Amino acid sequence: MNRSALEPLRNAVRHLVTAVSSAALYSFDHQQVTRLRAVTLDNLTTTLQEEPDISLVIIGDELLAGGVSLDTGLYVGRFVEMLRARGIGHIRFLQGITGEELSSLAASLGGGQKGGEIRSTEHIRLGRVEVRFNRSGEGDEKDPLADFTTEEVTRITELYEDVARNRKLQAAGIADVVGGIITALREQARPLMALAPLRDLDEYTFAHSVNVCILNLAQAMSLGIDGPLLQEIGIAGLLHDIGKMFVPREILTKPAQLTEDEWRIMRRHPHQGARCLIETPGVPHLAAVAAFEHHMKHDFSGYPEVPPGWSQSLVSEMTSISDFFDALRTRRAYSDSVELRQIAGMLLDRRGREFHPLLTRNFLLILSRMMA
Repeated sequence: MNRSALEPLRNAVRHLVTAVSSAALYSFDHQQVTRLRAVTLDNLTTTLQEEPDISLVIIGDELLAGGVSLDTGLYVGRFVEMLRARGIGHIRFLQGITGEELSSLAASLGGGQKGGEIRSTEHIRLGRVEVRFNRSGEGDEKDPLADFTTEEVTRITELYEDVARNRKLQAAGIADVVGGIITALREQARPLMALAPLRDLDEYTFAHSVNVCILNLAQAMSLGIDGPLLQEIGIAGLLHDIGKMFVPREILTKPAQLTEDEWRIMRRHPHQGARCLIETPGVPHLAAVAAFEHHMKHDFSGYPEVPPGWSQSLVSEMTSISDFFDALRTRRAYSDSVELRQIAGMLLDRRGREFHPLLTRNFLLILSRMMA
């Protein structure tokens, strides 16, 4: 998100919270409350001139705008509480917001619409924090992703191998692949049950890429993320390992521990993947960022090394969790698969060091629902 848009957005949140609180003390039509709503609208309008589509997402106690935290404070914390009280985990402001729409939101957050449910409007879209899971064995309906993921592994295999041969990525069809996965996930909402099986160790990279896409989407959907951003997060997962196509095959499939020289070659793949994606028309910038950062780790103890003060994308950190989980749950040439409960314990142990603490907590919640 454009940094110049953050300050008016923070001011909008502050004045909106103050307006809702003041309405509880006076009345919704009180002069002070009306003034605060007007200031809120002015700040939102200013913000939307910089960013015509702003998504605010709650992760833990933080409120994120375009992956950037609005900083935990009295007003942001109170706004998060107000949204959570209404079951809202995601709010999206679109250019063209009106005073009437903002007044309706403020009244709803303050309980002013008696008996009424808080609803989306044309320029204010609300998303609930809810991921539906069907446990294995419940009902006889066929999982629509079962055949779909197998087909997509084949398509991604061809895409990746074309990169290995020609050193160029053809982006055509990638958005359709991710769009199809999103549709299938919405129909069944069983992300862990939908992960593509690994029939042959030679197809690990391709099945893994589809699975990281699915896991990224599961994380994002559980946070209420939708629309173009959701698709970009899926594409980032699908292409996160594209740089491995520049690594010699004998290193990728080596059953023994890599030598120091081989590790040096392997560690280049984030740079090579990011460069490949940046040079490919039609690939979201977010995918290149995730390809570069997904091995960096939350505490920057991974690779590649970056200058002090570097700020990782939350999508990269989301991809890192997905990558770690699927790598452990899949049997590979040099390691056996690990049980879900053991992986959950490893994630919990590394939370705050290797993995973003709040994103890890959200992922563990998804895991716990699947293992219950």
